[in-house]
Amino acid sequence: MKPDYYLTYDHRKPPLLRQMSPLRLAFWHFFASLTVGVAIWYLYWRWTSSLNPEAMVFSVAVAVAETLTFVGTLLFFHDIWRPKDTEFDVWKLGSTSIDIFITTFDEETQLVERSVHFAKDIEIPTDVRTNIFVLDDGNRPSMRQMAAINGVGYQSRSENVGYKAGNLKHALFRTSGDFVIICDADTILSPSFLVNTLGYFNDPNVAWVQTPHWFYDIPTVPRFPLTPKFLNGAFRSKHAKTQDPFLSDPSMFFDVIQRRRNRNGASFCCGAGSIHRRSALFEVCLFEQLEKVKSRSFGFGNQQTSILASARSEPFRFHVSEDLLTSIKIHASPTSEWRSVFHPKVETKMLSPWSLKAWSIQRLKYAGGTFDIFFKHNPLFSRSMKTSTKLHYLSTFWSYFSVLWAPFLLLAPVITLTTGIAPIDSFSLEFFLHLLPLLVLNEIALLIGCGGHNISIGRTLNLVCIPIHLRALVLVLLGRKPKFPATPKTPMKFTELQFIWPYILIVATNLAAVGIGFTLTLSGHENFSWSLFLVNLFWVLWNTQAYVQIIRAGYFDPKKAIEIEESRIGSLNV
Repeated sequence: MKPDYYLTYDHRKPPLLRQMSPLRLAFWHFFASLTVGVAIWYLYWRWTSSLNPEAMVFSVAVAVAETLTFVGTLLFFHDIWRPKDTEFDVWKLGSTSIDIFITTFDEETQLVERSVHFAKDIEIPTDVRTNIFVLDDGNRPSMRQMAAINGVGYQSRSENVGYKAGNLKHALFRTSGDFVIICDADTILSPSFLVNTLGYFNDPNVAWVQTPHWFYDIPTVPRFPLTPKFLNGAFRSKHAKTQDPFLSDPSMFFDVIQRRRNRNGASFCCGAGSIHRRSALFEVCLFEQLEKVKSRSFGFGNQQTSILASARSEPFRFHVSEDLLTSIKIHASPTSEWRSVFHPKVETKMLSPWSLKAWSIQRLKYAGGTFDIFFKHNPLFSRSMKTSTKLHYLSTFWSYFSVLWAPFLLLAPVITLTTGIAPIDSFSLEFFLHLLPLLVLNEIALLIGCGGHNISIGRTLNLVCIPIHLRALVLVLLGRKPKFPATPKTPMKFTELQFIWPYILIVATNLAAVGIGFTLTLSGHENFSWSLFLVNLFWVLWNTQAYVQIIRAGYFDPKKAIEIEESRIGSLNV
């Protein structure tokens, strides 16, 4: 497998992220409001008229899970309720300096050098100076040599305290740019990055600008040979191939969630592809260190920088989710009304996980970091953070904590198919008249509100990440300090049972439940009926198809994916 496999995907162009039209916005608000109204009506019926008195504990548990899921829907609807892009502006404040940080630990020198070349080619506004630094936490002679050959700065440390956040801190105290651009080892800056983002800082309250992440190397792979075609509906393409086997496409998150949070200045930093005002990072850091360093000054000259460097200060918080935690600290700053800006145009491209191991590490980091922040740095209790901003962060926390009630909804059809015990009084016409309108309206609302993005990816992730999120929550509750492993950037070909066995077990359990339910229904067993069987069969197959996707990802073959892409390029050139 050649290390520069990503060059095969260089021809791909980033998507154009379009604004929602006023008509579409009106339809979204109409169907979202209708969905909420019908959901309240449905839940009222569930709690007052449909609980199964012969299985009250089971019935109440499922009703509670449904209610908590509805709260999550409300938070999500608030998250994406209305788009509001910040008005674009050009830089008008005269002379300034920019530091471009390219962080690396164990990535190939060739990969980092490619990022350096693109950073050197960005367009620079008048009166703006840029300096590029390779921040090498691997402290490698080959990386130092590469930086010298390319005429860029090189920073390294003797130890990796704080990992990426510590790496950034080390560089921040040894550089002086007014603004800092954060890049990972694989981050490719577009020529227009600085021209299109620096102007937002004309507003003195803007602390950072985040741009969308675009993974340009998301592979196209054949369907899993043992999976029926209809089970790959979320991933079908006109070329009869399955795209995005690791569910890595972040466009829904950036173009819908982050972009809509921007209306309240509440989009959070996602690390790479962001540009920060240095004074905002240091102001919040200085405020937290005031009592320790006995300083009365809020300036940002050499004296204050020296004081901060000697203390245990963390401009980027030493945390597995340093970008999210730093965002929370700045949004909750009691000294200034800092806000963030989400720039809606793709200005960077980077590499996606190309193995189930890389995908699992990334998802475990996200979940573990979020749970740890909730318990130790919860912004919901901050007196200085705006309520609207808190609601956006609550939506993030709620989505991860759904791991506590989502399993009840997943297990309910399995329990019903194997025992005949249902969480509702009966699968009658009244049940369908309450449930079906809710499902249809919710689907229409999401399709309109999410602007054409593939909503099935998010649903699938919510299901397949349950084992990972449960593990992350348990580790945090046990007091295990979240780790900082770097997400592997190198494609790997293996099928490791440790990553897919939970999903194989879930699929096997679901299919066994279907077999048992069918047999008992066919034999006319007491408590079983065809309406009970068909309703629960639908939900079991719906859930199973999500787990089949991740099992298939365990058999991902990088070489085959590259062959498919090369074949596609060849057909385009004919």
